[in-house]
Amino acid sequence: MSTAFNEMPTLSNPFETITASNESAAKALQAIATETTDYSKQAFEKCRVHFEKLMGVKKFDEAIQLHSDFAKAAYEDFVAQATKVGEMYSNLAKEAFKPLKAASPVMPWASAPPSNAPVAARQS
Repeated sequence: MSTAFNEMPTLSNPFETITASNESAAKALQAIATETTDYSKQAFEKCRVHFEKLMGVKKFDEAIQLHSDFAKAAYEDFVAQATKVGEMYSNLAKEAFKPLKAASPVMPWASAPPSNAPVAARQS
């Protein structure tokens, strides 16, 4: 029984590996926070400008068109921002696991590529 325990893969230096993983995660989270803050400031400014334009409109039809254009642009901006932040989170996960993967390439959970097979096919 003790030989099975001795054959388990180990990290070369767990403290350094975890520290490196945490450092890369902290940097990525800081970048995500900065990106989110910048987007929020820009969105608020666009809303302020839109409200000022609405205050100057004389006809109801113009207000509807102005608001429709604003809603469309806001939606497109949001989708672009969500895609960008999603990619940043994906990169965060990849970077956070790099030190673990390098420290112990024997661990299948740290080095196996994700499966593209449907869930039902993987369960069988």
